Amino acid sequence: MFIRVLSSSRALESEVTPESIYLSRRKLMQGSLALAAMMAMPAWAGAGTQGVYRDVDPARAPDWFEEKLAAARWQAVTAGGESITPFKDATHYNNFYEFGAGKGEPAANAGRLQIEPWSVMIDGEVGKPGRYSIEDLVKPHAFEERIYRLRCVEAWSMVIPWLGFPLASLLRQVEPTSAAHYVRFETLVDREHMPGQRSGFSLIDWPYVEGLRLDEAMHPLAFMAVGMYGRVLPNQNGAPLRLVVPWKYGFKSIKSIVRISLVAEAPRTTWERIAPNEYGFFANVNPQVDHPRWSQATERRLPSGLFSPNVIDTRMFNGYEEVADLYAGMDLARYY
Repeated sequence: MFIRVLSSSRALESEVTPESIYLSRRKLMQGSLALAAMMAMPAWAGAGTQGVYRDVDPARAPDWFEEKLAAARWQAVTAGGESITPFKDATHYNNFYEFGAGKGEPAANAGRLQIEPWSVMIDGEVGKPGRYSIEDLVKPHAFEERIYRLRCVEAWSMVIPWLGFPLASLLRQVEPTSAAHYVRFETLVDREHMPGQRSGFSLIDWPYVEGLRLDEAMHPLAFMAVGMYGRVLPNQNGAPLRLVVPWKYGFKSIKSIVRISLVAEAPRTTWERIAPNEYGFFANVNPQVDHPRWSQATERRLPSGLFSPNVIDTRMFNGYEEVADLYAGMDLARYY
């Protein structure tokens, strides 16, 4: 009788995995590999369409924010493939002199700021003046995510995903009159919770004031931010409401706004009052016009280190050339 001896490597039919189970396991393994690859990506390596960013500190958001978040339009504006700055850099390296002059002082000192309840006074040349709660101010507007470049006058820069709504929508809400030609913004004064305002060494006459020409404020890129990285704004980044004007140096993007006034004349802004030869009203990013004490031709894009500096060329209007028509015929070296 012929006896067939099977090779030790030969599988019995009863040991063969059914095709359906094999395919299911294969999909599971593919998913696991994809997850592992995602976990290996840097924290700033892009977000999904639902504003999910890795390594972002969680935060309790007020109801008015959570109610709007579900219907937000994610990545409504992108930065052309540029890498997003890590959340830790964006929240621990910034200027907010109300909390101190050092780059890390805002993150260290802003935790005690009380942002609930919050209201904004809107006055001046408007048809609907009044004190608006943050809930009422935000309610008519759908949230958008806009990934903007941020260029500081000190020649460092970031790429940040903001969450909010166009400034033009807010202004239309309060109905500017024909006498309104400028918009004046004012930051909170709270010496108890803002130690920088108590400092005897500060050159700033509080409150911090900024302004825009009305046509600048109505430009589609001008933005009111209430969040960043898919979550509510941290205190040190201007909670609960800040301005973002991406074609201008960062000091124009005023934080923790408590007053918006529509006015006929250009307001005297904080840095104009302190050093008018260094900081003009317009403050457009311009690599051809240097600061009196340093060049503006290049910038240090964060993250950047001493031994691996990430230095790039600065672009006119920070790369937002669509605003150029606002300044047609103006000498931008004079109106800096």
